[in-house]
Order: sequence, then C-alpha cells, then structure tokens
Amino acid sequence: MNVIRFSDLCASGKAAGQRVFIRADLNVPQADDGSITEDTRIRASVPCIQMALDAGAAVMVTSHLGRPTEGEFKSEDSLAPVAKRLGELLGREVPLVAKWVDGVAVAPGQVVLLENCRVNKGEKKNNEELARKMARLCDIYVNDAFGTAHRAEGTTYGIAQFAPIACAGPLLAAEIDAIGKALANPKRPLAAIVAGSKVSTKLTILKSLSQNVDQLIVGGGIANTFMLAAGLKIGKSLAEADLVGEAKAVIEAMKARGAEVPIPTDVVVAKTFAADAVATVKKATDVADDDMILDIGPKTAAKLAAQLKAAGTIVWNGPVGVFEFDQFAHGTQVIAQAIAASSAFSIAGGGDTLAAIAKYGIDKQVGYISTGGGAFLEILEGKTLPAFEILAKRAAG
Repeated sequence: MNVIRFSDLCASGKAAGQRVFIRADLNVPQADDGSITEDTRIRASVPCIQMALDAGAAVMVTSHLGRPTEGEFKSEDSLAPVAKRLGELLGREVPLVAKWVDGVAVAPGQVVLLENCRVNKGEKKNNEELARKMARLCDIYVNDAFGTAHRAEGTTYGIAQFAPIACAGPLLAAEIDAIGKALANPKRPLAAIVAGSKVSTKLTILKSLSQNVDQLIVGGGIANTFMLAAGLKIGKSLAEADLVGEAKAVIEAMKARGAEVPIPTDVVVAKTFAADAVATVKKATDVADDDMILDIGPKTAAKLAAQLKAAGTIVWNGPVGVFEFDQFAHGTQVIAQAIAASSAFSIAGGGDTLAAIAKYGIDKQVGYISTGGGAFLEILEGKTLPAFEILAKRAAG
C-alpha cells in the first residue's frame, strides 16, 4: 500500500517549521483515581512526536480516552494524566489545550496535547465541518493510531481528507508493512492460528483466511465447533452447534485448495471450569459426555508446533486453550515457543494473544506484534481500513 510516510517528510526537511497534527492512540487503562496503570501506548507514541520535534515542527497531538459523551466534557475524560506521563517521557512540559478546534497556539520546537478528541461534537460521525476546522489547524496531518484505523472518524479520516498533506506516522507505517508482508505477499507456507471462544465472532475471519492460508489452526471454543463438524463428540464443551455447517464449509474450502484445518487428535479435559480443576489428557475420540475440553493435547500440540516451525509466514490471533490456568496452558505454550523458534515471519495481535506472548516471554522472537485489537481483526477479515484507504487516496493525489 502506497502512503506518504512522515519519516520521509522529516528526513527531506519538509516538516521544518510546519504545523503538524498527530492523531495518536493514547487510550490507556486508568485506576479509579485517574492514575495510569499501563503506559505502553503512550511510550509507543513517543518516537513519532520526537521525530516531529527533531524536525523543527510545531507539534499538536490528540487522542481519545475512554468513552466520553460528545459535547459534554467531564474531568474523568481529561487527557491530563496522559499529558503528565508524556511530559516525563519526552523530558519536557507538555501543555494540555482544551477547546482547541477553532485555533491552537504552538511554535516550532514546541508540543501541546489537545484535549480528548471524542468530546468534540461530530467526531465519531466524521462531521465535515469539524473535519475542515481541524484540517485548517495544520500543514501536515499524521495518523499514528493503528488502534483506531478501522473507524472513519473526524481525527482518523475527515481531517486526512482536507489537510494540505496527510501521511502515516512510524507506528501506522510499521503496521502497513507488517500486514502486507504477512497477508499481501507472504512467504509460503502461510499458517494462521485463529482461536477464541466463539466461531460467530471470527467466522468472517475464518472464511477470508480459508481462501489464502495453507494451514488454518483453530483453537479454544472455535476448535470445539470444528471437532463437532468433523463428527467428534465434545461433551459439555463450549461450542456453537448451529455453526457446524459453516465450519464444514471452511474445512471443505481449505481441502479444495489442498490446504487443511488440523483437527485435534488429543485434548485436555476437566469436569469443571476452575483454576483447581483436574486436567486429564484424552484421545479426541474418547471425550465423555460430562467432559469439558479446555486445551489441545500434547500430541496435537507437537504436530502443530512442527508445522509452525516449517512455516514461511505465521499469523496468530488467540490462545488455543485456557492458558490462564497452568494445567490448561501447555498447548498455548508449545504454540508460542514454536512461533518463537520458527524462522517464519510472524505477526500476532489481539489482547489474549499479547497476554500469552508476555506470559511466555517471546516478544523479541515475534516478527511483529500488532496492538490494534479490532483493527487487526478487520484486516484478517480482508477489509480495507478507512484510515489506510484515505491515506492511500491522498498519496495517489
């Protein structure tokens, strides 16, 4: 995908003295007292802001935080804690500007944080009047917020339509590159791991991937539905019996292309879903009526690990078992370690996936970790994200 890159503008001197508007993703978790409990997104936004400052630009940064009501500013919606943390990371004071839509005073070499953009009326519905006003604030618009790239809002789409220049910041550009490498032009074999509790929430992803991947590894409740589709009994395991037909269609679509959906040959079961539940390994054909499948078995895990180690590209979304309980974590751990050991280019995304990566300490061995959540899932569905679409349009002139 061809987009203008902010790094290129800075390197060529085109950002010097310019008013730069950065849409970042600073939507961080907070405690009841407003303190920030986890600052990964703020830290991830710093390189783009520092790049703009180093280039001699006058820098404006904004983000959403939480779910404010448009037109009704409340203190709990304020980016004040973010401004403080951002100031600490940049080593300078970051003034917070409220009611900024009609004008912002900022000089080259300075940075200001513009208050929660979702408080502005018309932000979520991408109101054209608001978008044009925001576009007039800047010479260069930079989208560096992949987590919101699947939404066509005022600060993610509208402003990009009307700003003199619209470009991708380093975070967004890295996502575009990683996704292109994994899905647009992958090194084969291409293996995708799609796991989670429900087929229904990931059905469009499964259908889209079934047209492209060589191995579609399913896990969690999704795997249980596929086991039903393969004629296996799953006891009282979480599954969606009404979607067995859809699962069969995915299996057939893969088979028609000479690809496969590996069905577990052994599983780890328990009588209850609990942290102290007793785990038992069984053949997939031996699941009792009162069993709950909570992980793939060791033989299945070993087979999948061998496939992943031989893959050219791996896309990972979701743990394959209830990895929060150690007795049902073996499958996810084996998968994680196989991805870490593989020479394949790997891209991983989704909250539970990031938690598994952190638990097994493999973040340095994963080719690219996407922080996008919903945006990452929509890309796997084969959708073009609005933020990508408008930046590509503007690059094409």
